[in-house]
Amino acid sequence: MTKFWSEAAKRCTPYVPGEQLNDPNIIKLNTNENPYPPSPLVVGAIKQEVENQMNRYPSPTLDNVREKIAYHYQVDKENVFIGNGSDEVLAFSFMAFFEEHQQILFPDISYSFYPVYANLFQIPYREMPLKQDFTLDETLFFGSQGGVILPNPNAPTSIHTALDRIQAIIENNNDNVVIIDEAYSDFASDSAVELIKQYKNLLVVKTMSKSRSLAGLRIGYAIGDKELIEGLTRIKDSFNSYTVDRLAIAGAEAAIEDNKYYQETTRKIMNTRNWLLSELKKRGFKVLPSETNFLFVHHPMFHAESLYKGLKENGILVRHFNKLRISNYLRITIGTKESMEQFLGIIDDIFSKK
Repeated sequence: MTKFWSEAAKRCTPYVPGEQLNDPNIIKLNTNENPYPPSPLVVGAIKQEVENQMNRYPSPTLDNVREKIAYHYQVDKENVFIGNGSDEVLAFSFMAFFEEHQQILFPDISYSFYPVYANLFQIPYREMPLKQDFTLDETLFFGSQGGVILPNPNAPTSIHTALDRIQAIIENNNDNVVIIDEAYSDFASDSAVELIKQYKNLLVVKTMSKSRSLAGLRIGYAIGDKELIEGLTRIKDSFNSYTVDRLAIAGAEAAIEDNKYYQETTRKIMNTRNWLLSELKKRGFKVLPSETNFLFVHHPMFHAESLYKGLKENGILVRHFNKLRISNYLRITIGTKESMEQFLGIIDDIFSKK
């Protein structure tokens, strides 16, 4: 039934998220969630908020959590914007900085929400091809008409682009905004946040879903020049002044304060990632270098879709993308060491029946 749909509703192709099954026996390795619970400080802060403040609207300016994030990254509060998950921050960014008549650029293999937003907001775009090994040719992104958006590290390939190459893209787009989507940068070797004070056209978008274990609360944020943050705020306040609820605010403040817990859990995930990479290579998998909380792999003897189905039949969900160039790859979220051992056991069982 499309009789009452607007043209925007008709032309958009909605994003398809990873499967979310309610079976507690399923091992979920398909949506890059953190396998560890949030910090105990987060749980305590949320409980206190439920008991004392739920009858009040949340802060529309989010000053406290912005100050804590600013302190963590050594920037000013005015350089920080908070949204209801990084997807919302990205949507606001498309509206705030990209124009309908100016073509933007992003990689041909990247976060699949980018073309969704571009089509929804009628922003022309061009998907620039990654190299054969899925690394980035930064020169393809020089001199864009309308701006650039890049995930770094890239999703779903897991590959990280060095900061000097990101810097070259920024410097060759002086008149346009360059958005670096850093959903996974807490598992990487560096962050473009350190370039914020050098470039007024740089916006870095981050999330607490992955490294801070807050996927269920929806907290994303952007760091950039004050003028960019003001642009995002104008868009937000034209939709809803209260996009982030009290529980998310309380959880985010506690999560950013408990740096010790964050460092411990990210270290465990990275250690498990490196161990799993080695184990998969022993089994003949080709594994792309990863600076994320997932691995992107393929096997020369087993098609990715058949492995995906075999794992699912045995209670393990991974992500398969039926997309040109990557249809024979699987994306595997790093879980606990125990869940990854179970994953390998199922892989060995599938291989033994070949």
